Amino acid sequence: MRIALYQPDIAGNVGTILRTAACLGVGVDLIEPMGFAFSDRALGRAGMDYVPAALVTRHADWAAFEAQVTGRVVLLTTRGGERLDTARFASNDVLLMGSEGSGVPANVHTRAELAVRIPLMPGMRSLNVAVATGIALGEALRQTGGYPA
Repeated sequence: MRIALYQPDIAGNVGTILRTAACLGVGVDLIEPMGFAFSDRALGRAGMDYVPAALVTRHADWAAFEAQVTGRVVLLTTRGGERLDTARFASNDVLLMGSEGSGVPANVHTRAELAVRIPLMPGMRSLNVAVATGIALGEALRQTGGYPA
């Protein structure tokens, strides 16, 4: 299982996601361009000393990522899709999160083999991307027996 971040805008969110991924033994794909300079300093506060332990692969753009992806692309989205609590995950899924400001473009949305949404209370638009990543990853790892021993 992997996490992919499409053109992330906020270093603190990426740092938090890298920390989560390092702790759970999940790789992370960063799809550029990013809205900040990728550096220990930018990721430092949220990622703390966990960032070096994260298994990170950087991709110059969507095409570079798409050329190497081997698992099913599962897009977390606020625009419809299957509810998280009814979605079925596989151990080689790539959980794709859109950028904080604009999500993903239509071509990336249609490329996903599964679109999943986290059910929210009426009137609520969305969760923070790092929180949403943790919720979705937790469910996917639970279903696939992927938590560390």
